[in-house]
Amino acid sequence: MKFKLLLLTLLAPVFLFAQVTVTDASINAGETVTWSASNEYLMDGLIYVESGATLIIEAGTVIKAKQTPTTGDNTTALIIARGGKIDARGTSSAPIIFTAEADDIADPTDLLPNQRGRWGGILVLGNAGLNTTSGVGQIEGIDPNEPRGQYGGGTSPNDADNSGVMRYISIRHGGALIGPGNEINGLTMGGVGSGTEINYIEVYSNLDDGFEWFGGTVNAKHLVAAFCGDDAFDWDEGYRGSNQYLFALQGEDAAGRTAEMDGGTDPEDGTPFATPTIANATYIGPGSFAFPNGDGSEMLIFRDNSGGFYYNSIFTEYNGFGGGAGITVEDLASGEDSRARLENNQLILSNNIWWNFGNGNNLADIAPQDFVQTHLGANSNQIADPQLGAIARNNSNGLDPRPAANGPAGTGATTVNDPFIDNVDYIGAFNPNAPLWTNGWSALDNNNVTGIVDEQISTVIPEDYKLEQNYPNPFNPSTTIEYQIRKAGVVEIAVYNVAGQKVASLINGFKSAGSYAVTWDATDLASGLYYYTLKAENVVETRKMILMK
Repeated sequence: MKFKLLLLTLLAPVFLFAQVTVTDASINAGETVTWSASNEYLMDGLIYVESGATLIIEAGTVIKAKQTPTTGDNTTALIIARGGKIDARGTSSAPIIFTAEADDIADPTDLLPNQRGRWGGILVLGNAGLNTTSGVGQIEGIDPNEPRGQYGGGTSPNDADNSGVMRYISIRHGGALIGPGNEINGLTMGGVGSGTEINYIEVYSNLDDGFEWFGGTVNAKHLVAAFCGDDAFDWDEGYRGSNQYLFALQGEDAAGRTAEMDGGTDPEDGTPFATPTIANATYIGPGSFAFPNGDGSEMLIFRDNSGGFYYNSIFTEYNGFGGGAGITVEDLASGEDSRARLENNQLILSNNIWWNFGNGNNLADIAPQDFVQTHLGANSNQIADPQLGAIARNNSNGLDPRPAANGPAGTGATTVNDPFIDNVDYIGAFNPNAPLWTNGWSALDNNNVTGIVDEQISTVIPEDYKLEQNYPNPFNPSTTIEYQIRKAGVVEIAVYNVAGQKVASLINGFKSAGSYAVTWDATDLASGLYYYTLKAENVVETRKMILMK
């Protein structure tokens, strides 16, 4: 592997660190290479961790990637080949960040969520089983003749295969287009076994899918797919892992299906069937009136003989082309299909909440097929407002995907009989009574999509609505605003400049009756007079505040 050091001087404090350029190369069998948090790495081309090799990445390491490699490769990507290992153990306070060369991670506004495809992504390949005829596949996104791009264990698969550890990693602005219909996903897992640990992984602003599984048995928790140009989650070729706490947030400008569930490719009825388990997902689509440039007209699709299990999840805010259905299930005239998986209890959707679809909010609108309607009705699915704190798709600190504690998603989760799954009481990816698990390490937090602190300071029901004067006032750069809600309902608190332009949406969602305090950070705004407004029921209250830097 080739390294080139570039010493950079930082002003405050003054010290030297190395920017290490990693060129088109490989970590060979028997080698262990460490990428240190004291360096910043620039990947240039396709980097392979070959069989018998290990790549260690320290917590807090930043790895950037060239959009146009100098090596002749079509893009830049990191590939963990079969038999290779990655040991990347970030922490909530020191995540590992993969991003584009142009991304200044200290500036939350330099690359926006719609700036996708600046490099490839991460591909992890293993020896677990597939349901293809040969049991071996060639991963999409790289040269089809590259032997290090093969995945799957063939006729002797190892479903407990171990490709290493990935923990607290944010993968940003990837998904480069290699050719027509050939992009790289944020995190691609081909034949990855259950010995691999995947936990707290974010794919942010990827041109193609966020996460895609091709066969395998790997389990995962705490996955974020935000602003991806195609599907948030996608599986194929007999994937059978268990997953919990999945969060999807799709952008208004481009998105496919939120989840695309495929069973097999060659043949479609190959075994083992795709039957993964998903518990406690929150899928927020691009908006019930959005028309994303994706390939889907439904939030969830089961096809190519896929089964699977969804429990205790929230599906909301989806439209798309063709009417905006919530779910469709493949129903062929003959042969094995996803309807057969449903009728054989290998496809179950149980105790989920569906809400705010462009096609309508009744069972027939959300599930146009009568046999799917019957299944949802028989398995405790609800059409109800999950009362999420607030939905926002910009860097206004306005996103709070936690459900109201006293709402339909705050309690009532069903028990899932899976040793990997935590049996919690709430529905969806986030505990209504705890901070967001995305805090600290994710681009959602770092880029101010989430981040507002909205604390209920009293559950005593006030006599009226009230907006208090912020404190301190004047302030620099943050201030606290207290407000009172006499009746549960949708509440909006927004900040405007003197020209009447909205500069921040602090709260925009369902709130229970009580008293609250919200903290606003105006670091990126200029000094001056601002107005903040409370809207609730038929009440509108406005006050002034002064930012003085």
